[in-house]
Amino acid sequence: MQFSKSTDYALHALIHLGHSERCNNIGIKELSGTLGVSESYLSKIMSKLRQDGIVRAVPGVNGGYELARPAEQITFLDVVQVIEGRQQLFECSNSSSQQHRLLAEQETAPREQRSTEKKQCLVEKVMNGAEQHLHQYLREHTIQSVLDEAFKHCKHRANKK
Repeated sequence: MQFSKSTDYALHALIHLGHSERCNNIGIKELSGTLGVSESYLSKIMSKLRQDGIVRAVPGVNGGYELARPAEQITFLDVVQVIEGRQQLFECSNSSSQQHRLLAEQETAPREQRSTEKKQCLVEKVMNGAEQHLHQYLREHTIQSVLDEAFKHCKHRANKK
């Protein structure tokens, strides 16, 4: 599994906006220059983030983008789902195969349990568990948590000098 470059740019753009909260907003030209990506490509990404309420566009000559909510309320999962979509990562396509039927049969299970257990793909069960762990991990990390970590590293380096 690999996340797209759009997710990478979205996360970095949000971190840049979160770091620059001292300013009211940041224009697309500055943001694209900082990230090293074209304005048109970044505009499409920012538009998705705006539609989902993660950033807001500030109109006008000095307009740009700003975070629509505090950085500690924007999780990595929020961003991944906006950019990559909210579809399930794995879907069992072999539920009618002989192998699937063999995996699903449990001779020791009572008859009423067997009929429901046969419907669930055991491979899909493992993959869904992994996806749940990934989602939980991404939910625990916010734009603010990355900014805090960066601040700690800067502070640590400054103390070494």
